[in-house]
Amino acid sequence: MNNETIQGIKFMLFASLLFAFMGAFAKELSSSMSSVEIVFFRNIFGVILIVFALYRKPASQKGGRPWLLFFRGFVGFAALLMFFYNISNISLAQAMTFSKTSTIFTALFAYIFIKEKLGFKGWIGVFIGFVGILFITGFDGTNLEKSDWLGILTGVGAGLAYTSVRELRTYYDTRIIVLSFMTIGSIGPAILMLLANYYSSDTFDFILGKFTMPTFHDWIYIVLMGTVATFAQIYMTKAYASAKAGIIGTISYSTLVFAIILGMILGDKFPDFWIVLGILLIVISGILVSSKK
Repeated sequence: MNNETIQGIKFMLFASLLFAFMGAFAKELSSSMSSVEIVFFRNIFGVILIVFALYRKPASQKGGRPWLLFFRGFVGFAALLMFFYNISNISLAQAMTFSKTSTIFTALFAYIFIKEKLGFKGWIGVFIGFVGILFITGFDGTNLEKSDWLGILTGVGAGLAYTSVRELRTYYDTRIIVLSFMTIGSIGPAILMLLANYYSSDTFDFILGKFTMPTFHDWIYIVLMGTVATFAQIYMTKAYASAKAGIIGTISYSTLVFAIILGMILGDKFPDFWIVLGILLIVISGILVSSKK
């Protein structure tokens, strides 16, 4: 394993911890505001931080792929809308677990679009990781609820976004890639909250929600969520730019471990046997993919 791959794995582990904390803060906010508003604050805070960072140290890049940059931002924003809706309506660990299906789609899209191969051992690792997810959620496919469909679509959208980063990294500064995502993720919710004043739908409540003025208590969680989300996005982007998408995607499974721990702190039950087994399978999958020659 080369040094760049090792560095990418470290970046992803740190990003995974930060993403778990982001989910915990979002979970706390969901009792007083819609998931759409949470997405807005999650991103607008990041836009401010990234713009300030660019002001202090301007980007050095060649550019030239604006549509791909927009595509990364749009699909990432769509995935985030569904992800935060699930955080608001199901357990933190379960919502995080659904988002981790992105690894399967990332490997598939990377193979199709940028000809990136994992090899036999890598594919076995990805498969074992997915089986581990099934154990954690108890998901058997016989009764798909709204949160299940949104969870799967979250994985598809995130997989497309992560794969595009592999191509974008040769054209844009990491901060510009993150900024494109967070800018779209700020403008989009603002428009959707405006539309919610004139139209409502139980079916599409994951993309429509009215604005509610945050309380002082809410602002504390918003600042914390925005801070960890921004740094998580930066380190995740660095990770995908440092190593193969399949490897980093599998290492991102560690978010589940952190989410389960934080979920217990927030009141979730201690994981049962099947969840523990799922965690072990995910660890094994990470070792298999990361050690691939």
